[in-house]
Formats: sequence, C-alpha cells, structure tokens
Amino acid sequence: MSEEKRARFRQWLERGEACLHSLTLPQRELWETSSAPAGDVSNHICCVINVRGLITPEDCVASLQRVVNRQEVLRLSILPGKNGPVQLIRARAEPVMRFRDISPQTPAEKIEELALQTFADPFDLVQGPLYRVEVLRRSPDDQLMVFAIHHAIADGWTLGVFVQDLCAAYVQQRMRGPDKLPSVPTSYSAWGAAERAFWQSAELEPRIAFWKSRLTGTRRLWSVPDEAEVVFLPRRLVSQLPAEISGPVRELARRSGATLFSTLLAAFQVTLSRWTGAEDIVVGTPVANRTRQDVRETMGYFSGVVPLREQVERNRPFAEHLRIVHQSTVDSFANAMPFAELVRAIGERPSPKHNPIFEVRFALQNHPVPDVEIRGLSLKLRMRSTGTPRFDLGCEITELGDALEVVWLFRENLFSQPEIEELGRLFRTVVENICRVPERRTAVLTN
Repeated sequence: MSEEKRARFRQWLERGEACLHSLTLPQRELWETSSAPAGDVSNHICCVINVRGLITPEDCVASLQRVVNRQEVLRLSILPGKNGPVQLIRARAEPVMRFRDISPQTPAEKIEELALQTFADPFDLVQGPLYRVEVLRRSPDDQLMVFAIHHAIADGWTLGVFVQDLCAAYVQQRMRGPDKLPSVPTSYSAWGAAERAFWQSAELEPRIAFWKSRLTGTRRLWSVPDEAEVVFLPRRLVSQLPAEISGPVRELARRSGATLFSTLLAAFQVTLSRWTGAEDIVVGTPVANRTRQDVRETMGYFSGVVPLREQVERNRPFAEHLRIVHQSTVDSFANAMPFAELVRAIGERPSPKHNPIFEVRFALQNHPVPDVEIRGLSLKLRMRSTGTPRFDLGCEITELGDALEVVWLFRENLFSQPEIEELGRLFRTVVENICRVPERRTAVLTN
C-alpha cells in the first residue's frame, strides 16, 4: 500500500469518517481456503438487470446513492493488517455508476462483449469500492444495467436485496419522498461480530467430531497434474430440464418425502459416480446462512458451504439411495460450521491446485432474486457468474418457471466442452430414469 493511501486512511479514521472491523467468517474462508487469489476476477459475482421504463441518469445515480448509504458493504474495502486483512468501512461514499449509449439494434454479441468488459475489470481491494454498475442505454425506456460485485461483500441472495433496494430508492426519488432508505435491522459488520462471538469451542467441538467421522478417508475424484496451468475463471455451459422432466422430479420428491434438492443431489451423485468411476462421492453445496430475520435485508457475503458425502452402491435401488441421501443431507446441514474452521480441524492445507475437501460444487439456487414490477418500471435480473472459482466443476440448478436451468461450470484446463456436454446428457438420462422407475438399481440409471 502506498504512503499516500496510508495517510488518507489514517485521516479518515482520525476524523471518524471510517472504521475498521475484522473479516467476517465467510470472508476469512475466501482469504484462507480458496485456491484463487482474493483479487482474481473469478471472485466477481456478475448479473445483468433488464430495466424497462423511463428513467433518467440523474434518477439512477440518486437512487444508487440511497442504496450505498443503506448498505455498508458498498462503502467497504479490504486493507492488509498485521494479523491479516481487515475491513475498512467509510461513513459515506459516492456511487459508482457509468452510462453508455448504444444503438437499439446493437447485436447481442456486442452487448455481451460490453458486459464482459465491466465484469472482467479487477477491483482495487484496498481503494474500493468493491462493486460497479454500468448502464447500457438502448433508448430512454430500454436499458441494461450491468452489475459486478466482489464475492467478499456479496452472495447470490445479495443480488435480490440490491434490486429491491434500488427499486425502493427509485420510488423515493421520483415521489420526492424521504432522502434516505430505512436503515437495515442489522449491518453486515454487526452480524460478523455476532458470528465470531457465537462460534466458540462449545459450538465448534461437537460439529468437528461429526465432520471428522463423516469425512475420514475421502479421496479426490481426479488428480490435477503438477504442471497443469491454474485456471480460475470457469467456462460456462447452459442446458435445461424442461417441464416434462422437472414436473415428474418434483412429484418424485414429494412422494418420497424428500426435498427437490435431495432428489436432484442424489441423481447428480449417481451421474458423477458413473462419469468418474468412483463410488465415494463428496460435493460441496452453498447454504444461505440467513436464518435470522434481521439480516434478510442486508447485503453481504453470508453464505457458507457444506460438504455432502455419499457412497453410490451400484446394486442399491435409487429410491433407497434417495432416502439415505435425504437423511444424510439433513444431518450435514444440522452440523454446518464455518468452512475455514472445518478445514483447519480436518487438517487439510489449502492448495493453489484445488479446493480443500472437495472439488465439485452442487447447488439449487432458490434465493430470492425476484423480477420487480412497479408503475412505469420493471426490472428483471439474470445471473451471469456466482463468483465460485475454487471448484474444478460446478452444477448450478435454478428454477425457471416450470423448468429447471442447469448451468455447468468447469475449468477448461481439466475438462473439454464435449466431456461436460456428455456429463450433462448423463445427468438428464439419470433424472428421466429415476422418474420412470425409482426402484431401478443405480448401476443401470445411465443406460
């Protein structure tokens, strides 16, 4: 850090214009266990918000200012400290919003290129802020809002909060109402302090015992050659399970007394077992970590990750496998703990080559990222990247109406697109077969 920056930060602190806080536990995980450097662009969470309705640049900036005032993570940067990084939160900050006029006839490929420029520009973690917004104006009433935010201050849930706050701020601005949004019930830094106070030995020790038993003897699903180039930004392949498939899956989950998540996870485990030849399957799944009502309106990186391990026995009927997976998942979620603490307890050292404990991520995205319709304005948010560079392979499923969108994320230094396309076909075949005959043995579900 330059002496000029040090002097500026010192001045802010002395004047009470900023304060320092320890990293939250999820932020610690990002710094301590991720294979990707914290500043790498693969840690960016990115989305595009389609905005329909007459809205001026002045109203856009004023609305974003209200959101920045409400949400402290939009005023946050990360400073190096003697005992590790710390958060610096400013009392006030200007919004970061740029505008670019484009033709209504601009092809989708060009819009994609412009969006990628916004997504791929690295953040200065020390200087901040750790987000940016660029508005692509096709016409006064047709705009694309490109939003990039660093994973250190955001998770998937955060995007829904951002859209809701932005709409509320816009209504205030247009109605010439109060000059600020209501304060959030609990700030991100206050939540972080409460979490650090909660996760002491009395809470950690029984969970550590559970995980040491559950994760003993795990093996990697594949090896990464020492000479392999480390690629953090994953490739993306999108497919769908249409309503004629997703409907029967939901019905199977209901009949089995399981959740949609457990049912899709069980199918994914069978698929991954066939694809890799391994019977011992460990994947990681994110948890929102927002059970407290007072943090549901707060932007920030709250989510955790839970390892899920299961044996895929070839002669076991899928219905029985699903029952086992459902109960195992319930037990694992009940023993969830900060991942950095789990890695430390297991004794696995972080490696730049792979994520600790597991290399595959599986997620059913069901956090609230709603489309918003208010008089004269509509906002529709579409995810682009969830900021998960630490995994070699990811399967993210999102409910889109009656269908299920399946997004495959993979490191192209390890897997080719044809290999991932084959994995996607296997998964679809397994899902179709478990709906037809749940009692079939797992060994024949990919046929």
